[in-house]
Amino acid sequence: MGDSTTQVHTSCHGKNLSRREVLRLGGALALGGGVAGTLKWHHQRESGSRASVFIAQASGYDDDLVRVISTALAELGIGDAEIKGKRILLKPNLVETSPGQRHINTHPSIVVAVAEVFRRLGAADIVVAEGQGHRRDSLLVLEESGMDRALAGAHLPFVDLNHADFAEVRNRGTETGFSTLFIPKPVLSADWVVSLPKLKTHHWAGMTCAMKNLFGIMPGLVYGWPKNPLHRAGIAQSIVDINTTVPTSLSIVDGIVGMEGDGPIMGYPKPTGCVIIGRNATAVDATCARIMGFDPNGITYLAAASGRLGPVREENITQRGAGVASVLTPYDLVDAPHLRNVRAPRVAPETA
Repeated sequence: MGDSTTQVHTSCHGKNLSRREVLRLGGALALGGGVAGTLKWHHQRESGSRASVFIAQASGYDDDLVRVISTALAELGIGDAEIKGKRILLKPNLVETSPGQRHINTHPSIVVAVAEVFRRLGAADIVVAEGQGHRRDSLLVLEESGMDRALAGAHLPFVDLNHADFAEVRNRGTETGFSTLFIPKPVLSADWVVSLPKLKTHHWAGMTCAMKNLFGIMPGLVYGWPKNPLHRAGIAQSIVDINTTVPTSLSIVDGIVGMEGDGPIMGYPKPTGCVIIGRNATAVDATCARIMGFDPNGITYLAAASGRLGPVREENITQRGAGVASVLTPYDLVDAPHLRNVRAPRVAPETA
């Protein structure tokens, strides 16, 4: 495990490639067209692209999150008729751990509450799965984040996507130059892939939320730590291609306490007091950007996804629950030239 000559199975071609060969191939593809290229989907028209996003206010992790999430799902038309008998994969954000820094990762209370809601709706099987990009020791990350105790208490199994069996599938996107992507089989076999990100800034992408969270499904056995072939191909490009190839069924964003500044690891906690939920990850991320005081059109991967993966424009997103203005919490962002278009004009939040 972790050795550069480890053999990995590629199910489509029925052959074995070493991790070194896969990474060499990925690097060549990335350098051949993904790094310097412009995103082809930038400023697409959103004609016919519509989605609903529910914003639930929550003051803390001790709130009745099962009730909060159940209400949101009902408002979005998600009930037992759609969930009963389904296999659910919950994908939190467990990128890194640091003592006392609980704002880095999705809070365990969110994960447990979401699992309970799906159980009540009759899901046949629920697993929590992650392939963190920075730390190789998944069990240590689970322990230090407090996720291991929470999952054990809720009788929820954990799947390490960095080391799970995987298959080679056609890349349905066109941005990175990769013709195929390697996806863990537990992800491919799930009926519903549910993204459970933490609301955070990102020093390269501007923000990291439901769509960027899918970096964590890409197996470390193939892409390494911190999954450098995807970074070389371009973070925005990789986000678009992964989400095109493996679309999520639902996104539930932990925005109770987010992270601002030098995210996704080195930033500071930012109490925001909300959970953001929707079927369409692009619309969810656009809504989250507005809550953070950002212009979603200035976030490259959202501009690329606009009209292809979902709506970004405000008029094409039906806001349910609380309004964006009622939870608007301007986030600080690192001062960098590539993020100059992310900041939106500051608007005062609504007052009671």
